[in-house]
Amino acid sequence: MIKMKFKYILLLLILFSFVNSTVAQKFELTADKTTVQQGERFKIYFTFSGGDRSSMKSYRPPSMKNFSVLSGPNQSSSMSIINGNVSSTITYSYIIVAPNLGEFTIGEASLEFNGKVYKTNSLKIKVVKSNGKSGKRTNNQAMSNEELKENVFIRAFANKRNVVKGEQVTVTYKLYTKLNISSPQISKLPQYKGFWAKELETKNNIQFSVEMYKGVRYRSAILKKVALFPTKSGKLTVTPFELEIPVIVKRRAPRTNDPFDSFFNDSFFGRTETIQFLATSNKVTVNVASLPEDGKPESFAGAVGEFSFKATLDKNEVKANDAITLKLEVTGKGNIELIDLPEVELPPGFEKYEPKSSKSVKNKGVVSGRKTEDYLIVPRVPGIKEIAPLKFSFYNPRLKKYIEQESPKFIINVSQGDKEYASSTTGFSKEDVKLLSQDIRFIQTSNFDLVKREKGSLIKSWFWGMLILPLFLMFISIAVKKRQDKLSGNVQLVKSRKAEKKAKLRLKYAQKALDENNLEKYYEEVSKGLFGYLEDKLQLQKSESSIEKVSTLLEKNGVNIELVQEVKDILEKCEFSRFAPQAQTAEVATDLYNETVSVIIQIENIINTKNKK
Repeated sequence: MIKMKFKYILLLLILFSFVNSTVAQKFELTADKTTVQQGERFKIYFTFSGGDRSSMKSYRPPSMKNFSVLSGPNQSSSMSIINGNVSSTITYSYIIVAPNLGEFTIGEASLEFNGKVYKTNSLKIKVVKSNGKSGKRTNNQAMSNEELKENVFIRAFANKRNVVKGEQVTVTYKLYTKLNISSPQISKLPQYKGFWAKELETKNNIQFSVEMYKGVRYRSAILKKVALFPTKSGKLTVTPFELEIPVIVKRRAPRTNDPFDSFFNDSFFGRTETIQFLATSNKVTVNVASLPEDGKPESFAGAVGEFSFKATLDKNEVKANDAITLKLEVTGKGNIELIDLPEVELPPGFEKYEPKSSKSVKNKGVVSGRKTEDYLIVPRVPGIKEIAPLKFSFYNPRLKKYIEQESPKFIINVSQGDKEYASSTTGFSKEDVKLLSQDIRFIQTSNFDLVKREKGSLIKSWFWGMLILPLFLMFISIAVKKRQDKLSGNVQLVKSRKAEKKAKLRLKYAQKALDENNLEKYYEEVSKGLFGYLEDKLQLQKSESSIEKVSTLLEKNGVNIELVQEVKDILEKCEFSRFAPQAQTAEVATDLYNETVSVIIQIENIINTKNKK
């Protein structure tokens, strides 16, 4: 036993040392930009990451004979400890200038780590003639709008540009900056007209990393990722995403002959100012092709992706009038929330109830999950019964073909039950007919005296009331049933009537999250509550839901512009809550909750009053 424990401990130590030894190290060279103007200053960076700083030594920079070094090496470092592993990053930066035109190469730098020499890549720098322009600005303006656009911008890009209807397209919004910025505010959200959208999970806080884009070094961070599923074919466009970004730049003071002004305006004293800059992403265009007709099975109902279908029955031996459960399940990747499961057709002698539906969706990268429907069915007639196979089909965009999956047929042995069930087509059951020994009696035919009642009546007034009451209740039941059938047939009307009740329930969840100080969950529930209310009240499909669409429909329903703007402000505050977590205080959240409740009540009164007219 001791030997066995020793072996396990030794094995764990070997594995632990292996993990430590496999921490990746890299040494790379990057620059602010790879195309510069003659005489322009720019920075280069030699960065080593992935190891203990104490083991790094013997840094040797490359020769930079074609460049003039104005500053450097300037050293900076950072350290992190994850699961006991110490990882450091050390950066040597230089400010250099290119005096001559042409294309020059910055060679390899080297560094020794744990006895092993690491070298950077080489980097080509293209030096072009200076155009003498740095953007139009006034004497007191810190930075022109053209310069801001070059240094701070949002880039939107899709992982696919050519898809079929129903195929997932992931759109990512990235912020790039070379300047110091403060907390951005959403100015305008993108619209996904022609798509059904699903927000993908990203990190709660904006985290920047170094990235080279078009030969220029930026700090970049992912703002937002959305999975889009086209609901129609053609050329579809996603509108730009706009952010109001406070940019912190060095202040430019007017030139004077005062020597003290020149001294204190030096960058050493760090005089800065904040400029409000509107960053707008590019549009994203996606070409959507129709699904092919060739090979499309009859069971196809719009599912696109990679799925697996199965149907199971909880038992095959059952007594009449006892319930059994038929479960349908689809799992996989794709538009899982939009798919329809096969309709269950049962042979005569079965009673089927409305299915219980459930789903679980994962929105990390590729949308995936599971969707199930549980049917409760009751056999009424004994015998050997057969349920035909169920078919589910989907289009696989990777294989570019339709795939049909089929469940096995189900054989059910229904035996005589303990309880009788009277069917409307089979007449009476045994208990309905009983032979009694004295069910017919002789009627006396001899004369007998009839006594005339002088006062009162044999039939009391309450008898007439009891006779009429069931008839009155029957008419009321019929009227209520007709109204319920009418409402059930109009799904949108039912949703509209229940919109306020559903919103109140969702806001209760939001209040609970606020009480638990879970602000992220709180903002999510408030957004779902208000958006869900508006979708149901305005009879709006989820695939068409957007702030602009909601605003248009509210105005058509007589809601004033001020109230519409208040709705937009609430939705945008909820959307932006993860971009500025420092602004999420309990007081602000409580005010937002009260605003949301007030907005819903006002909209409810306006729309209901209009409908009554």
